[in-house]
Amino acid sequence: MLLERPSDDTLYAALLARDAAYDGLAYVAVRTTGIFCRLTCPARKPKRAHVLFFETPAECLAAGFRPCLRCKPLSTGQEPEPAVSALIDLLEREPERRWSERDLVERGYDPSTVRRQFKRRFGISFLELARLRRLGHAAETLTAGTRIIEAQLDAGYESGSGFRAAITRLFGAAPKQLRTRDLLKADWIETPIGPMLAIADRLALHLLEFADRPALPAEIRRLQEQTRSAIAIGRCAPIDQISNELAGYFAGKRTHFETRLALHGTPFQRSVWERLRALASGQTLSYGALARELGRPAAIRAIAQANGANSIAIVIPCHRIIGADGSLTGYGGGLWRKRWLLRHEQQMHEGEAPDGTDRESPPLCQPA
Repeated sequence: MLLERPSDDTLYAALLARDAAYDGLAYVAVRTTGIFCRLTCPARKPKRAHVLFFETPAECLAAGFRPCLRCKPLSTGQEPEPAVSALIDLLEREPERRWSERDLVERGYDPSTVRRQFKRRFGISFLELARLRRLGHAAETLTAGTRIIEAQLDAGYESGSGFRAAITRLFGAAPKQLRTRDLLKADWIETPIGPMLAIADRLALHLLEFADRPALPAEIRRLQEQTRSAIAIGRCAPIDQISNELAGYFAGKRTHFETRLALHGTPFQRSVWERLRALASGQTLSYGALARELGRPAAIRAIAQANGANSIAIVIPCHRIIGADGSLTGYGGGLWRKRWLLRHEQQMHEGEAPDGTDRESPPLCQPA
């Protein structure tokens, strides 16, 4: 039939090609991140086994997925009506607000017109969309110790079972469990060598990785298991701090980082990471030399494994580890990034201002 949705294989091929012809026809949801996107999203493409396709953003939200901050799937397609744009902006600024038809009337909107416009664009009314967004705020209040019934009513759920089911679907834990653990926040940080994903709680940074690192989905799952925490899109103080520090680093004005880190590893791995953090910008060290410094001269393979297990790139500078012969060795972000970072730090060490040139690295769109 003409109006039948294309097969999932066809949609996945369109996702890989970023085919604009399919934009708005369906949306892709990624199980490993809990995010849903447009098919033309510029983010790194997930594996076929990790994606689901839905026809509307409303279906994605109802299934527990959150909108991507890069491609903004709630604002796709044709230019929306002014009322839709304005209300989406209000919703982004106040996701915890409990909206009503009276609020719309007080702002000069006709509720029935708003309902039709949102249904036509998203397949869901504005008030229903607002309720789904409030679930994220409800999870945050639960982790802060709010009583479950209060969080339930604030989110607009009269049914306790419905609220528990919605929270569990969105965050992978029942409301009672969320009260016993922190909610991690995740957000993108743009850099000259590609976007990075930062994950933190209100006290410390847990993960900082390049978005196209193949091991990133596994690292996120491992972090959730280690911290027994759900992850929601948003910002907190450590992410703001590391974002500012990275801006200074890439501008050639900062050689060290002060953001507090949460290190998840064995005592030996943490000793390797701490030694790497003590290594001055512009300097390098071989696996063997690092093993000898730690009093474990035969532990070269263990040093390499600790290096690979590092999930806080740049801040824990595993890119400064090189081969005994001075050659570049493996790097999770790609050898071209390792070369770029070492060249950048050498220029800072020599007092040269970053010139913004290619520095012998391939284009950002080229796979590492």
